[in-house]
Amino acid sequence: MRPLMLEALYRYPVKSLAGEGFETLEVTARGLRHDRHWMVVDPAGRFLTQRERPRMALIATHVGADGELQLRAPGMADLRLPGHGGDARLAVQVWGDTVDAVPAGPAADAWLSAFLDTPCRLVHLAEDSVRPVDPDYATPADQVGFADGFPFLLISQASLDDLNSRLDTALPMRRFRPNLVVSGCPPYAEDGWRLIRIGDLRFRVVKPCARCAIPTIDPDTGMPGKEPLRTLARYRRQGGQVMFGQNLVHEGRGRLEVGMMVEVLE
Repeated sequence: MRPLMLEALYRYPVKSLAGEGFETLEVTARGLRHDRHWMVVDPAGRFLTQRERPRMALIATHVGADGELQLRAPGMADLRLPGHGGDARLAVQVWGDTVDAVPAGPAADAWLSAFLDTPCRLVHLAEDSVRPVDPDYATPADQVGFADGFPFLLISQASLDDLNSRLDTALPMRRFRPNLVVSGCPPYAEDGWRLIRIGDLRFRVVKPCARCAIPTIDPDTGMPGKEPLRTLARYRRQGGQVMFGQNLVHEGRGRLEVGMMVEVLE
């Protein structure tokens, strides 16, 4: 049997926009550096996602070495934004949390409003803002950026391979927006893990990921469909929700690199 290893590494600079794949990334207190560091909000400050605006899937993101955010979308001029704005603050909502954020500015707001065809703003998480992880699954020191609830999402390659064997058309891993992809284990082995180590970092496996409609949105067209939720619901339903992947909380800081061995501690 192949050894357990980190097969792929992804981050999503702007919540619900397209992500980036990497060979190596730094892990900070909030998770992967720049992961869900920015977010699109409506005029009332409430977060927007592909659930409401599927065209968000079409916006490519990139963070430069200097922290500059770059956005690219069909029919739009590329947009470049500094990594940090001014001193203005805006209270924004992500699920049940209210967090201090910094507006990215009118150029970003106009660009996104035009492409998404709805009034919206772009904000980034203030450096001194702390958004705690749900205390039912974490310690008081654990924090997260603008991700739905947890710093990391892990899926094994074998789990996707098993799902694809049940589908008429195979789907890419990016449909499921994981941070960590692990190879070398049987399908859904991650369901039974409680504590793992990758390199020098330990991760607590705290909660299965309940899937919303976002995996049904084609990232190349922005069009929603019925799969894979229709198929997953036949064999991955738990407590009325469809589960695929595991949410993780990390311990400490460090660096992850594709090819690192993954050790199951519990």
